[in-house]
Amino acid sequence: MADPTSHPQGHAAGAAERLPMPAVDSLDEAQRAAAQALIDGPRKGVYGPFLPLLRSPVLLDRVARLGEFLRFESILEARLRELATCVVARRVSNQFEWTMHAPLAVKAGVAREAIEALRQGAAPRSLAPDEQDALDFVDELLTTHGVSDLTYRTALARWGERGVVELTTLVGYFAMVSWLMNVARTPAQAGEAGIDAFPQ
Repeated sequence: MADPTSHPQGHAAGAAERLPMPAVDSLDEAQRAAAQALIDGPRKGVYGPFLPLLRSPVLLDRVARLGEFLRFESILEARLRELATCVVARRVSNQFEWTMHAPLAVKAGVAREAIEALRQGAAPRSLAPDEQDALDFVDELLTTHGVSDLTYRTALARWGERGVVELTTLVGYFAMVSWLMNVARTPAQAGEAGIDAFPQ
């Protein structure tokens, strides 16, 4: 089995991007409409997973709407959503989502030391109790593809059934778009100094 830390963007260093932004004059009407909807929406541009998704504009629209709900309308606090996203990005080796969300996690209130620990592949030691519960849930889900009764009961007591469903779906969403970018070799963007990439 391949060592996930050997390919921090899900592929070898220096590999060419497979599905970059198409030339604007090559876009059909549906692709132009999908791109414009992203530009007009909360994302304000076409980047990240939406570059490869432009090849399937209906899918792009549906993925974008799901992501908007999970990022901006979930009952989970931004602090917990961003922490969970960072855990997923680190575990599935996607620098794009890491460099996008690590600074947002710190801005939302996650301790910089905790994000730095994740970046280095270590267990964070400076998490609030609800952050630790979120980390435990996400880590167990990514490791075992499910959660134990104890982890489930802890999450249920803290966030209720809706929160458990939304947290689980958030993990799946960010794993999905990270895998898509890993296949497409979508490059990472520069992030905030000190948390802009995990080690090669």
